[in-house]
Amino acid sequence: MLVVETIGRIMREHFQKGRSIKQIARDLKISRNTVRRVLRSGETAFSYEREIQPRPRLGAWKLEIDRLLAVNVARPARKRPGGSEDYQFPKTTR
Repeated sequence: MLVVETIGRIMREHFQKGRSIKQIARDLKISRNTVRRVLRSGETAFSYEREIQPRPRLGAWKLEIDRLLAVNVARPARKRPGGSEDYQFPKTTR
């Protein structure tokens, strides 16, 4: 993820000092395509958020976790599992 300082440095290196994209990428240890994107867009901040978060290990247990959480919400606060009581999940076989 690029921060504003890095974007500013890319702009200064290219436009004021006249350095090439390849030299800037080498010095800052970022890809040439990233340097190109910064120079062409002129934006001061870039952000990236996934639309769907992949959870391959959690996938098999997702329905069970949702069920346990739904049951937990229905319980009074004193009866919910806390520090001493833990959820009992079945052991997995590998």
